[in-house]
Amino acid sequence: MGVNVTSIKTSSNGAWQGDNPLDFAFPLLIVQTTLILVLSRFLAFLLKPLRQPKVIAEIVGGILLGPSAFGRNKDYLHRIFPSWSMPILETVASIGLLFFLFLVGLELDLSSIRRTGKRAFGIALSGISLPFICGIGVAFVIRKTVEGADKVGFGQFLVFMGVALSITAFPVLARILAELKLLTTQLGEIAMAAAAFNDVAAWILLALAVALAGDGPGEQKSPLISVWVLLSGVAFVVFMMIVIRPAMKWVARRCSPERDVVDEAYICLTLAGVMVSGFMTDLIGIHSIFGAFIFGLTIPKEGEFAERLIERIEDFVSGLLLPLYFASSGLKTDVAKISGGRAWGLLMLVISTACAGKIIGTFAVALMFKMAVRESLALGVLMNTKGLVELIVLNIGKEKQVLNDEVFAILILMALVTTFITTPTVMAIYKPARGSSALTHRKLRDLTNTDESKDELRILACLHGLGNVPSIITLIESTRSTKKSQLKLFIMHLVELTERSSSIILVHRARRNGLPFVNRLRRGVWHDRVTGAFQAYSQLGRVSVRPTTAISALSTIHEDICHVAETKRVTMIVLPFHKQQWRGEGDEQTVENVGHGWRLVNQRVLKNAPCSVAVLVDRGFGNGALTPGPTATTTAQSVCILFFGGADDREALELGGRMAEHPAVKVTIVRFVENEGSERNGVLLRPSASKSNEKNYSFCTAKLNPEKEQELDEAVIAEFKSKWDGMVGYTEKTACNIIDDVLGLGQCGDYDLVVVGKGRFPSPMVAKLADHQVEHPELGPVGDLLASSSHRVLSSVLVIQQHDPTHTEETPATKVAQDDDDELKGEVTSGVGEISKVV
Repeated sequence: MGVNVTSIKTSSNGAWQGDNPLDFAFPLLIVQTTLILVLSRFLAFLLKPLRQPKVIAEIVGGILLGPSAFGRNKDYLHRIFPSWSMPILETVASIGLLFFLFLVGLELDLSSIRRTGKRAFGIALSGISLPFICGIGVAFVIRKTVEGADKVGFGQFLVFMGVALSITAFPVLARILAELKLLTTQLGEIAMAAAAFNDVAAWILLALAVALAGDGPGEQKSPLISVWVLLSGVAFVVFMMIVIRPAMKWVARRCSPERDVVDEAYICLTLAGVMVSGFMTDLIGIHSIFGAFIFGLTIPKEGEFAERLIERIEDFVSGLLLPLYFASSGLKTDVAKISGGRAWGLLMLVISTACAGKIIGTFAVALMFKMAVRESLALGVLMNTKGLVELIVLNIGKEKQVLNDEVFAILILMALVTTFITTPTVMAIYKPARGSSALTHRKLRDLTNTDESKDELRILACLHGLGNVPSIITLIESTRSTKKSQLKLFIMHLVELTERSSSIILVHRARRNGLPFVNRLRRGVWHDRVTGAFQAYSQLGRVSVRPTTAISALSTIHEDICHVAETKRVTMIVLPFHKQQWRGEGDEQTVENVGHGWRLVNQRVLKNAPCSVAVLVDRGFGNGALTPGPTATTTAQSVCILFFGGADDREALELGGRMAEHPAVKVTIVRFVENEGSERNGVLLRPSASKSNEKNYSFCTAKLNPEKEQELDEAVIAEFKSKWDGMVGYTEKTACNIIDDVLGLGQCGDYDLVVVGKGRFPSPMVAKLADHQVEHPELGPVGDLLASSSHRVLSSVLVIQQHDPTHTEETPATKVAQDDDDELKGEVTSGVGEISKVV
């Protein structure tokens, strides 16, 4: 039944007055949007284990909601997605599309494309030209096979088919590379550069296709009109690059970090510029999204202005409006149109031709550039990724009636299949070498036992952000020996890969392979401070600084940390604690929590690290006067090493020895010893009934010889005292009340840093804390005491876990009550198995 569009009302009077909200535009749009979002999110959840990009779920959701599945029920289709509502849905979706293409323009850095060299350009050129030629060949077959396909202009149809088969989706590819941890590899950099070339070429071809297309099969458009459209389009691009681009650079400078407040007028002006640019290209005769894309290219990529624009619009556009566009594409797709062996054979032909053209073209040229066979093949598969631009081409083709329903459905399914197979295929054929490296020093003690003059200390320091820089630099500098071994420092900036991470951020951080905030902020105090610190540090004679970036989901980013530690033969990993604390006025402390997810990252690194690990609880460490340099003579940092006994404490003592070599660091060792009058029967521990790592401290389950451990402790202390006698403070403290004694050292304010072992093999003194209230079990009992913000500790804390591959199994344990002691005497063993006794 036909509907008079002018009679459609926006909102209803409500059900109480007899109106059905679904007969009115706005309530129906709300229902449609909600249905699309819920279904696409549910499908994205189902496809997440397969590591599929979100675009797959959104297209499939649209297909399911449309005539292919749910739409077979005509009552549902006419009630939820009536024909009169589709222009409204598509109009709202098109606004989202307009701004998303503006974001895509933001993602493409033209200057970086020019820097990528001949290899990326050659790969992109072959990856476009061969599929384009194959697309023309398929177009001949489709025109002769599909009914009605030959009614469209020959040139229009060939160009649309060629473009449809040759496109690579730049944003979708960035997401896939990041998910596969390939973004920072050479393969990822080449793929992104080639995809950027491909994207620019695709937009040129799309503009050509739109200019050539008429409004229907029967229309004969004068070739002169197409020429005028193309010339006007070129003039528009030239105007944007010559006039608007310098203007946007001026706007970006006005919004630089040097200015505390960004004028909202500039943000609004830019968003209005997106709309105006879209209107101008629509006026010319090219699609409005072309104008938004070109306007995005004019925005400077350096500085904070681009990121602030992304923060303002990305969530709303990508999370709400863009799924409507993908879903509307699916709603137009009727898989039932593909019926019979001939049609399905045609679908197989289109898919195989698209894959073969893209993969073979890219593979052949990559081999010519002397890339490995596996890398070349993986690159071909990655370049076969389709996505948003593909859908835009197909939708415009259907809108211009160049593609009929059957051809449109075939090409939509082709885009789905080629994108779906990308991730599993790349995982199958290309796995970066992650084998074990050559013999390396896994803990500081191993390094001490070698000829130090020929060896170097390698440390991997991880950062969450700018706030971690001063404390990390101060800690590393304090551990730098001025006399003996070299120091090689690897700085890793940890970036969470979330659904809202734009590929502009991902690609810039990955491609430049350095601290993103160093490269991004070319002006301003932050940049000068960070780059100045690291440049000064790297200029020291025996220090080498190598920055890098890890971009992963929080659930897997520990794999990147451990992999770099393995391949770079690192001796110790330094992790920032997930809470940062500052001393305020009086006794008040300000706590910044970066999130529970980062705490889980630390826990996974502690469990899987191939070397020793240190967790730094920062309370302003680095705000003192310690200046990197071998000639420093003033004491600027005071460090206290707490020693209870055990492997972790011995590693902490080893670090203390390195700190003692630095002339600007004063080290004090406080050794806790048992009260002679106390009972010497030890402490009984047994596995916790709850098995919860959050409610109890975990201790190692390995069986050790207590007498041998005590001998090792005594030997290390004796060696340390003989080596540093007179240069390091040493006191022995009788353990009366461990909690009060430890907190007293942390609260006194005499020490800038307190270093403790995690205590996985606890001494009797530490074992007594097993039933203490747990807040951060990953730090061990003593570390947890000092890290808690409720105890008003003033010193920063460094908790150290020594690497020992034979003693990795840990289990939550509790202290056995005194009443049960006698009953369990006969069951005691020397490890935390069923029942263990710490002596």
